[in-house]
Amino acid sequence: MPPNYGNNQYPDFEEKVADLDRQMNELRKLSSVKGIDYSTEIRRLQQEQVAELKRIYSNLTAWQIVQVARHPNRPLLTDYLDLMVKDFRELHGDRCFGDDRAIITGIGQIARNRVLIVGQNKGKTMKEKIACNFGCSNPEGYRKAIAKMKFAEKFNIPIVTLIDTPGAYPGIGAEERGQARAIAVNLTEMSRLRVPIICICIGEGGSGGALGISVGDKLAMLEYAYYSVISPEGCAAILWRDGSQAADAAEALKLTSRDLIKLGLIDSIIPEPLGGAHRNVHDTVYNVERYIAKTLADLKRTKIDNLLENRYQKWRSMGTEAASKRKLRLRLLPVKSTAKTASTAASRLQRTAKV
Repeated sequence: MPPNYGNNQYPDFEEKVADLDRQMNELRKLSSVKGIDYSTEIRRLQQEQVAELKRIYSNLTAWQIVQVARHPNRPLLTDYLDLMVKDFRELHGDRCFGDDRAIITGIGQIARNRVLIVGQNKGKTMKEKIACNFGCSNPEGYRKAIAKMKFAEKFNIPIVTLIDTPGAYPGIGAEERGQARAIAVNLTEMSRLRVPIICICIGEGGSGGALGISVGDKLAMLEYAYYSVISPEGCAAILWRDGSQAADAAEALKLTSRDLIKLGLIDSIIPEPLGGAHRNVHDTVYNVERYIAKTLADLKRTKIDNLLENRYQKWRSMGTEAASKRKLRLRLLPVKSTAKTASTAASRLQRTAKV
């Protein structure tokens, strides 16, 4: 069940918002043609639209959040590089096979910090999308990423990764060149790099493709991004053999930022403008930049040995808090005491005594 954005790229749950936009556009056209002032009516429609957006985005389902994360106008890696990074210098190649365009690496400046940026690129035009496999990285992309991260470690440059991928590229060539091993090596090497690492999911965070550049000191998500072991469609196809059950799968996967911060799997949620990042790219990029600057300042105050130990403990304990809470809930479940259960318990005690 692919998301339906319609002719004007509105998700299917924004029908009323789309209708209000059409009404405002018609009034603007009439105002220019007839010379009549419709500013009062337009202002009223704008207020109604804001109220509708607040209502919708305060109660989004997991599947609706997936649709927002995949919106075609959502800011991509290149938008962040253009608006947030100064003096960006791209670094190419893995020194082994090639230069995967699905992962872009380079040195640049964010706020006052010189950093290495590693980001997943989906492309904007159809030609760019095909060149970078729609954001699905090959093994050479992950090898390029870790090679540049080690370069940053050598010169004591902090690392920022921007995650936005449906998953690693599943082609035969990628498997032949060691896709799984490349991701596994990245997980190991990133866990012990002696520089601060900040990871941010800006859109889709799919499976090992996202995890391959996600091991850091802090893992954050934009408010309407998602981060999951598998896509909702893939999960539905495996569990129910029916991709149309994607909405149910999205709920079960607990892939939203609010779910993941409750489970202790991410550290922070970066807010998005009203109606999602695609409605205000500049404010979204500013929020991400502010988070990076603040977090880097905090991480730089920590001794590197303590930073590594904290990173190790963070990833070793991943999920244990949620598991312990579940065990506690199970222990606290009330046990119904009946005559039958009481007699069964007494007979067990008698057998034990005889033994």
